[in-house]
Amino acid sequence: MSHPADSRIGALFARLRAEGRTALVPFVTAGDPSPDVTVPLMHRMVAAGADLIELGVPFSDPIADGPVIQRATERALAAGVRLTDVLDMVRAFRTDNSQTPVVLMGYLNPIEIMGADTFAAAAAAAGVDGALVVDVPPEEAAELAGLLRPQGLDLVYLLAPTSDAERIARIGEVASGFVYYVAVKGVTGAGNLDIDAVAAKLTEIRARIELPVGVGFGIKDGASAARVAAVADAVIVGSAIVERIEALVDRPAEIPDAVGGFLAELRAAIDAAGGV
Repeated sequence: MSHPADSRIGALFARLRAEGRTALVPFVTAGDPSPDVTVPLMHRMVAAGADLIELGVPFSDPIADGPVIQRATERALAAGVRLTDVLDMVRAFRTDNSQTPVVLMGYLNPIEIMGADTFAAAAAAAGVDGALVVDVPPEEAAELAGLLRPQGLDLVYLLAPTSDAERIARIGEVASGFVYYVAVKGVTGAGNLDIDAVAAKLTEIRARIELPVGVGFGIKDGASAARVAAVADAVIVGSAIVERIEALVDRPAEIPDAVGGFLAELRAAIDAAGGV
């Protein structure tokens, strides 16, 4: 699948491709450590050079996430944050930012509780651009994709080092917007990055999927971000940001600048590395 040319995600990657630049995509858990932090943090990340924001939807059993993001989810749930609150945050963000794409990342259960058709309409109305639903395999995606697409929402998919040619092709049939290559086996925030292996896998993915490919997991600093930027369409950073948020849970007013400073370092390193 492809994305509509007029979608924010499609327009973003088209512009970056024309400029020879790589996207910087930060992940934060919505409502961590409290709901009032998230929207100012989103604006600060954009000011620091973020091109697209992945916003985690808190869920009680985040099986694909490592301990850092699991704790972020626990903090957000303890603060009472639910899917409807996350949509409200995106709506508030949109009052001052109509350009930066926002993708919700999470699990199917909160969507099913709301009702997938209700979710699709509400997410589009709030200004969401897509969803990455970790526990919906491509074989079971037709119904959800069929509800999201008419609302202009992209369905983003994860690919892993273990994804074989058949799996890649199948995901290529249902994914839209971009695909997210998990560069390290295991849960989020673990392991070390083998950039040669990543580059080889991206060649295999691009032979079967025309969408932009973002790479995440294991990006902790400017050096690792630059290595990924040399081969990927987007550098996705999650655990390293959430660790900085966790260190400041008792001083939440300092979180936007701490994360913004870190992202500015990554942005500079990515731009110095040049695009793919």
